[in-house]
Amino acid sequence: MNGDTGDFLLVDKPMDWTSFDVVAKIRNTYSAAGLRRKVGHCGTLDPRATGLLILATGKKTKQISGLEVLDKVYEGVIKLGAMTESHDTETPEYGACDVRHLGIEEIKSAAAALEGRHMQKPPMHSAVWHKGKRLYELARKGQHVAERKAREICVNSFTVLSVDLPFIHFRMDVSKGAYVRVLAHDFGQSLGVGGYLVSLRRMAIGEFSVFDAKSIPDTVEIILRGAKDSVR
Repeated sequence: MNGDTGDFLLVDKPMDWTSFDVVAKIRNTYSAAGLRRKVGHCGTLDPRATGLLILATGKKTKQISGLEVLDKVYEGVIKLGAMTESHDTETPEYGACDVRHLGIEEIKSAAAALEGRHMQKPPMHSAVWHKGKRLYELARKGQHVAERKAREICVNSFTVLSVDLPFIHFRMDVSKGAYVRVLAHDFGQSLGVGGYLVSLRRMAIGEFSVFDAKSIPDTVEIILRGAKDSVR
């Protein structure tokens, strides 16, 4: 840990923490250790997702924009035969239907068809700003914003790892700005049965891997131990 130049901290974000929750926890840990340190994250991870979150501290925060543009790798589970408004488990299921007619090759073909570049609208349940409000804040009030600006994304690969209907285990490599929840919804729509994201874990950001990440308690301990060592 270098107090002059800052650090990149690889954190394994737990379920139901927002990316800002993690930033706040680490910033408060520095404060508790008597250190004033800027802290920012290099790419939002949804509260219902787990996995790699890169934090930049001190002068390293100036390099955040360079890491935000890196491609990201995810693994997760999609449930076919139902949908949710949030495209994940945050909201209730609707539109349940039978999926037993779907074959493995048909499922793999639908996944492959989503690879490549296309335009994607951010979901209503997202942290995108709209007239001074986060979209998810409006969504939770029952408001819908139709004029959400679409952005170009690239799905580098969408691999079906296993099929256990109605659940599809997958691995996906995507560009900056891609919402895997929306892709899960589109995947279900293309198969004619609907679908939503049951679980998601970010495995990598560029060359950074979740296998090198620390839990939040371990990260806190490292910071506090480093602060103590620096004053000895």
